[in-house]
Amino acid sequence: MQRRQLLKFASVSAPALLAAGATPWVRAAGADKPTPIRFTLDFRVTGQVAPFFVALARGYYREQGLDVSIDVGNGSVASITRVASGAYDMGFGDVSALIEFNAQPANAALVRAVYQYYNRAPFVIIGRKDRGLTADWKSVAGKRIGAAAVESTRRAWPMAAKHLGMKTDAFEWITTDFSQRDNVIVRGDVDGATYFHDSAVSLFQRVPVDQLAVLPFSSTGLKLYGNAILASSKLIAANPGAVAGFVRATQRGLADTLADPVAAMAHVIAREPMLVAATEIERWRITAGYVTGPDTREHGLGGVHRALVEQQIAEVADTFGLKARPAVDAVYDLRFLPPAAERGAAKA
Repeated sequence: MQRRQLLKFASVSAPALLAAGATPWVRAAGADKPTPIRFTLDFRVTGQVAPFFVALARGYYREQGLDVSIDVGNGSVASITRVASGAYDMGFGDVSALIEFNAQPANAALVRAVYQYYNRAPFVIIGRKDRGLTADWKSVAGKRIGAAAVESTRRAWPMAAKHLGMKTDAFEWITTDFSQRDNVIVRGDVDGATYFHDSAVSLFQRVPVDQLAVLPFSSTGLKLYGNAILASSKLIAANPGAVAGFVRATQRGLADTLADPVAAMAHVIAREPMLVAATEIERWRITAGYVTGPDTREHGLGGVHRALVEQQIAEVADTFGLKARPAVDAVYDLRFLPPAAERGAAKA
């Protein structure tokens, strides 16, 4: 848990929102006809994103005056451009990538993060022990590591390498498609690969876990917020009540999923019948560890520490040589969070 003296980037009070013209925790559009919201995931439908489907199936979005449609994505970076382009109203994307995107003047006013889903980015490299990978990060030196051409875990490696005191080219990148990572590890085409930790459940079913080394980026000393719920600035300005309603409904879906993952996965499988319930429940078990920790008890689910955001902005800017560093408020707009007590924050 982070120390109390860290500055908090907390939600603005309901009266402040109302004064700004928003209708945060009531029916979003204030009309009989629901407001359509096009939402893009970062990737496939799995247990990782169960709360969205719980909120959809149980009518939580509808109660907020929203008609939500959810589409699969092409990666947590690509979802940012989907929202920025106007193709989607809201989405699910990586905060580090959003920092990099918003550092470009032409993009600065297009997208904001409105709810921090992954309290820590679930970035890992997973490798085969019989190829020399161990729990020691130095073991990746000289290895062949598979990753998609553009994906957040691969993009974050230079930041992790800096914390480790390793060269960014300590190993060889082998570019592969997301869908082929398990196969290239099993076949031995690579020694390891990048994953969202919770995405690796399919690999764990093919290779015994005790034969694999899991190397979390968080173990390097790197503290990164991961995927967040994103909203277009256009939607925020035109219908802040819709944004608040989406956030509130998703928070309810998350609370339900944490309380009863088995029931929650039934809604995921209703959307994707080929999924296996036991697999998705295990996937969610890993996801929950990144969603609820390590400091959400202090500020509540969906919130962030401003000091850590500033640190992440600095790390991204230094690593990628950004010409400008976006301000915290140019990355996040957390006015739409429900009260901290509803998000599981510890009492002061």
